[in-house]
Amino acid sequence: MKNYIYLICLLLLASCSQSENTCDEKSNGFAPFDGQTVMMGSQETVDIFNQIDAAWAAEDWDLLASFVADGATLTFEDGQTASNGEEFILKIKEEYNDNMQNDEGWGWTTTYAFAIKPSKPEGTDYPNNRGEWVCAGFQGTDGFYMEWYQIEDGKLISWSQTKQDLN
Repeated sequence: MKNYIYLICLLLLASCSQSENTCDEKSNGFAPFDGQTVMMGSQETVDIFNQIDAAWAAEDWDLLASFVADGATLTFEDGQTASNGEEFILKIKEEYNDNMQNDEGWGWTTTYAFAIKPSKPEGTDYPNNRGEWVCAGFQGTDGFYMEWYQIEDGKLISWSQTKQDLN
């Protein structure tokens, strides 16, 4: 009899521990298009951002350019734009040279980065549905920067930068 009680307890424990987890993807907030919410993105996208950041910091312009898709939408904090790797690098080199000539220094500390993605309501093909987005913050020698990187298939397809000046 005692063995039956142990067997029943064992079966009950086993049946409870094998429940299937059917959680839906968590989302919150809202995105700019009708019906969209915001969900966490992947570490893989943050890893690609880290590669972009490392290439930029190392002034490896060829590697940095290789991350930029042709036809990308890239907007600097001063309003200037670029649409491919070559244009992007030219603008960055211009800023670098200006900083060095003005003895402002060059460099930054990346303070945060996280990936998000909008939900994709059925029947929609919104432009922000492509890939995932990384939001990153940087303490630079001349201010604090916040940047958004839209990354699809390992390539930067959209990027924007804002800056808060040091005071």
